[in-house]
Amino acid sequence: MDHSICIWNVWSRDQKKARVLNYHCAAIKDVKWSRQGLFLLSCGYDCSSRLVDVESGLETQVFKEDQVVGVIKFHPYNTNLFLSGGSKGFLRLWDIRNGKVVHEYIRGLGPILDVEFTIDAKQFISSSDVSKGNVTENSIIIWDISRQVPLSNQVYVEAYTCPCIRCHPFDSYFVAQSNGNYIAIFSSKPPFKLDKYKRYGSHGVSGFPVKCNFSLDGEKLVSGSSDGCIYLYNSRSTELIKKIKAYEQACIDVAFHPTMPNVVASCSWSGDVSVFE
Repeated sequence: MDHSICIWNVWSRDQKKARVLNYHCAAIKDVKWSRQGLFLLSCGYDCSSRLVDVESGLETQVFKEDQVVGVIKFHPYNTNLFLSGGSKGFLRLWDIRNGKVVHEYIRGLGPILDVEFTIDAKQFISSSDVSKGNVTENSIIIWDISRQVPLSNQVYVEAYTCPCIRCHPFDSYFVAQSNGNYIAIFSSKPPFKLDKYKRYGSHGVSGFPVKCNFSLDGEKLVSGSSDGCIYLYNSRSTELIKKIKAYEQACIDVAFHPTMPNVVASCSWSGDVSVFE
């Protein structure tokens, strides 16, 4: 919560911090690398998203909003575009080239918890906090990007929020981390049905913003857990492959290395960051 972004040199024994960026004036909520790894996009409690050139360390653009920005996501095929979601439930598609909003997606939602593009990037999926209302059908919505309309809003009707949405890299399904202490599976084709017979359910969430991620080949799904462990699942069978005790407090995020499939990075609720091989 110190308003800074740290870029770490994982393999260095001496200088672990490669660069520290201090452009936000309030706590940071989310950070994403551009596809080529040349830029960092960040957002936070100062109601802005900020683009930074990693090599020079200079801020190149600021995208101001009227809400705390909680999540951002680059378009998978057009790095000039990114999605943002925030505390007022507003979803916006931005164009980096002119710094303006291309589309806005409005439906009276609660705070946006996560966004994810589908494989073909013609739709995106949003997850919002429905804990303060009774409209659980809006917790997960699939949106048509160009038409700015929801394709389905009755995907997940259980009274749990979902802090994380991830699409499988190849197959036509996506998963949602549920505060019901499991990861739910959904078809990414209409009518976007919940798989009632399979789920990933060995870990715990317990109200923490626990994330999950697929491996590059899509064969594994890794998740953090409220018990401080990392859980590695077979993505097809949903069977637990391995459990690693990482922290005393909750493990809230874990991700595979983009080119080294046997390496994962994780972080804890207490602010620790670890890399496992």
